[in-house]
Amino acid sequence: MTIASIASLKTIDDLEAALRAQNYIAERSLATSIFLALKLRRPLFLEGEAGVGKTEIAKVLAAALDTELIRLQCYEGLDVNHAVYDWNYTRQIMHIRLMEAKGERIEDEEAELFGPKFLLKRPLLQAIEDSREKPPVLLIDELDRSDEEFEAFLLEVLSDFQITIPEIGTIKAQQPPIVIITSNRTREIHDALKRRCIYQWIDYPSFEKELAIVRAKVPHAPAQLAKQVTQFVQELRRAELYKLPGIAETLDWIAALVALDQTALDERIVDETLGVILKYQDDVVKARTELNKSILAVISTGYA
Repeated sequence: MTIASIASLKTIDDLEAALRAQNYIAERSLATSIFLALKLRRPLFLEGEAGVGKTEIAKVLAAALDTELIRLQCYEGLDVNHAVYDWNYTRQIMHIRLMEAKGERIEDEEAELFGPKFLLKRPLLQAIEDSREKPPVLLIDELDRSDEEFEAFLLEVLSDFQITIPEIGTIKAQQPPIVIITSNRTREIHDALKRRCIYQWIDYPSFEKELAIVRAKVPHAPAQLAKQVTQFVQELRRAELYKLPGIAETLDWIAALVALDQTALDERIVDETLGVILKYQDDVVKARTELNKSILAVISTGYA
């Protein structure tokens, strides 16, 4: 696959080509937002339902630029010790015991105990240190799952791309990372953070786009099966389900059906594999009792 660099991406068309080389199909509006985030060195804030490809963008961009991907998975209770840095207490204790065995004074080595040698670098600190030739892609995934206190701290980090460690000093990025922030919108993210970002909403794809994604990601799938699976998932998204299947579920399903040597959909195989695309029992029951036959009937008469 072709490897690009930020400097070589002179147009949006260049970026789209680099993404396609990594088998990622991006709409023009999304490609434009990514392009502007790279050129303006602004974080890219992606919102949308789970499974529409937000996280994948960071992975593909890192691969396209041949740079490191650093991922910070957000969750409730995430704090500085897990997001930025912590001290290797086990190693510090071992060092202290070794000093005591040698009869050395701990006070003489106190500065070393809280120096870089004993520092555990978490994702945010890893992303701004200058130990690599290319700026990494920093993925801050599912920010909406974190607390507002962490969001406020993150706002400060993204403003200056620097982190102060009291025992060591301030570490500032000479090459700011490429920042991708995702949210499933389980809560609203504060406007102050959004204002510092390029914003993009990612919706469920059209039939044509989703079929192109399936063909790119699972090229060995039979043509008829790929089309039927895409049609079936598109129809499922029209139904009133608790959790609509995303692109990730479409790809999982087509891969599962290929593994089962299927060349086309039928009622039996759909019924047996619904657990690949639907993750709630109520949705599975509804699909089996109300949707399967009607959707397959639509598929058999052609996709409208």
